[in-house]
Amino acid sequence: MLSGIKIVEICGIGPGPFCAMHLADLGADVIAVERSDSVSNNGNAPANSLNRGKRSIVVDLKSPEGRETLLQLLESADAVIEGMRPGVMERLGLGPQECQARNPRLVYGRMTGWGQQGPLANAAGHDNNYVALSGALYHSGTAGEAPSSPITLLGDIGGGALYLAVGLLAGILSARQTGKGTVVDAAIVDGSAHMMQLMMYLGGRGLLFEERGKSVHDGSHFYATYRCADDQYVALGSLEPQFYTLLMHKLGLQDDPRFARQWDRKHWEELRGLLADIFARQPRQHWCDLLEGSDVCFAPVLSPREASQHRHMVERGVYFERDGMLQASPAPRFDGQRVTPGEIPDCGAHTAEVMDALGARGPTAVWRS
Repeated sequence: MLSGIKIVEICGIGPGPFCAMHLADLGADVIAVERSDSVSNNGNAPANSLNRGKRSIVVDLKSPEGRETLLQLLESADAVIEGMRPGVMERLGLGPQECQARNPRLVYGRMTGWGQQGPLANAAGHDNNYVALSGALYHSGTAGEAPSSPITLLGDIGGGALYLAVGLLAGILSARQTGKGTVVDAAIVDGSAHMMQLMMYLGGRGLLFEERGKSVHDGSHFYATYRCADDQYVALGSLEPQFYTLLMHKLGLQDDPRFARQWDRKHWEELRGLLADIFARQPRQHWCDLLEGSDVCFAPVLSPREASQHRHMVERGVYFERDGMLQASPAPRFDGQRVTPGEIPDCGAHTAEVMDALGARGPTAVWRS
């Protein structure tokens, strides 16, 4: 779907590489500009699945020759991705001003946690720090437990990489209409806060409260995760009355007066304890056999490896194994067709090819391991 779009990625860690991989999965030509220390002592980089579908080159951006090479690459690019702390690219002479001077249509994508401006802009941080400050971490978990977010998903990927991808594509569309590029400031604190708009809408409807463990999604008995007899877990989401009624019938609780008033918050803690006791009596597979596929709104809590073997995920081809590792297939799908991702390149595998394509237009320099 993105055939004809060229992205240059200044390789780093976390959300930037994921964003570039996502665009490569969807057909963009992504050139990953890597460092020499990406290569191990034996001359081979460990397989990096975030580089799948990209072309990898090794360039020394600290040398004048390396910087000129990058600028030459950007002359024909639609966008560039960088994830350095604010000011680093400017000190290298590769900030938006220098790059867009060579290509006025260039979309300059900047991926950070705190953003390009603000009191914390130059502080170190990680996924959990950003979503903690943005408010996105607050309601994760239940009352009495420390908030805990899924590793990288809420901040790096959800609030970071995917917002950068949308920003880059919007910038490219604009550049094709106006001939003028833009600078995309994708900050995880911004994106993860924006992701909470649905939660804030729920708050306006009286379904979300400031106190943890008192809202539908973190305090009710019908929207919760339960431990089973085999120490595995299942997740319920029986919000709507018809789904809740079906759950009660499936569990044989339809005549129990304690469960008759679904939305009576005074009894949620007690009812949650009662359901916890019920689910703890049988292993997870028992509950899958009883509830999965029904309108109860049920799912087992699976590890990625288990998920890759679930019949629904297998039929849809959500996971696959290649290069000795489990990987997730590209998403979304177009016209119902699964996208086949490209191979994972060795670090620097395309350096000669890309340099040859640039031609005799000036000196180039590669990192030496």
